[in-house]
Amino acid sequence: MAVPARDPEFAGRHVVITGVGRPGQAGETVAQVFAGAGACVHLLGRDPEIHACAAAIGAAATPWQLNLTDPAALRDVASGVAAAADGQVAALLNLAGGFGMSRPVADSDPELWHRMFAINLTTAYCATREFLPMVRAARGTVLYVGSLAALPGRKSAAMAAYAAAKAGVISLMRSVAQEEQAHGVCANAVAPSAIRTAANLHSMGDGFKYVEREEFAAVLLQLCAPSARRITGQVIELE
Repeated sequence: MAVPARDPEFAGRHVVITGVGRPGQAGETVAQVFAGAGACVHLLGRDPEIHACAAAIGAAATPWQLNLTDPAALRDVASGVAAAADGQVAALLNLAGGFGMSRPVADSDPELWHRMFAINLTTAYCATREFLPMVRAARGTVLYVGSLAALPGRKSAAMAAYAAAKAGVISLMRSVAQEEQAHGVCANAVAPSAIRTAANLHSMGDGFKYVEREEFAAVLLQLCAPSARRITGQVIELE
């Protein structure tokens, strides 16, 4: 991918990105784009590949390997980020998540239901709760990843678990946007159809109309810029 130009709006600002680790996923590209714009990126994820991802980016990236559904582990990581960032995080990007077809509800698997909520909604809730004080200090932005499947009128048959979890993510975003506006914090969600990732290509093939990872990252960069701080409580559809 092309190296993004440095942007004075991001120079030296600290950005936390969850769900980074495996190569070929959206988090990898988003981290590269934000670091290329001049941000110091803190990469949070459960996979050991997160260290290689950070090394490829260079000194601007710090890896933190953890289970994002573990509040105690997140608390420890947040303490480390606070020390490195002088207590200010300009943006929290909740990218952790995953997709799974759950079949029609009558034939669905309760284990998959709980997994979809854990990796999509619980991770976003736990990270938001832990990093909000630092985002407030920077009067920054919290971003979430929803899905078109979670929006009214969109196809969600045979994927109720995923769609319901992503609808929860969007509701979480709206609560944060309302609660934190007085603190100068913006919160928004991006709802893509499907992003061209290694996992999606493996499961759905190359015939799908994908949102490119670079396009997705560019939208996130725009929403996190100080010049976009009037935008809050919105769901941006990408397809």
